[in-house]
Amino acid sequence: MEKDVNTNQEHLKLLSVFHYVVGALVAIFSSVFIMHLVLGIVFIVAPQNFADKGDLPPSFFGWIFAVMGGVAVFSGWIFAICLIYAGRFLSRRKHYLFCLVIAALSCLFVPFGTILGVFTIVILSRPQVKEIFAFRHKEK
Repeated sequence: MEKDVNTNQEHLKLLSVFHYVVGALVAIFSSVFIMHLVLGIVFIVAPQNFADKGDLPPSFFGWIFAVMGGVAVFSGWIFAICLIYAGRFLSRRKHYLFCLVIAALSCLFVPFGTILGVFTIVILSRPQVKEIFAFRHKEK
């Protein structure tokens, strides 16, 4: 029994570290869309830079690039912050449901998030781990 508790504690510690790593990767990968945001803003502000022989591109191209790029960057950074918070909560054995939901959502970030999400769901589904979170919740 004691060995199971130590094993589960060690697994939660490793999951916590991997959540930090994958959160950083998500933040870096979502920052690629800053390029689209900047390109869209340039399309809106200075469309003459993209004109050949006087034909200006329609301004809605700029708005599409800017809005889609901004949404991609913002949602990626929010998801990265949620992953990092889930790692913090796993290390503190708090907010079980939040960790479980973020694990499910991280499965969408292929391949690293999928691996992390599946392992997190498997470990959080163990009755002993649920007891660890419940015990931690009762201490307050």
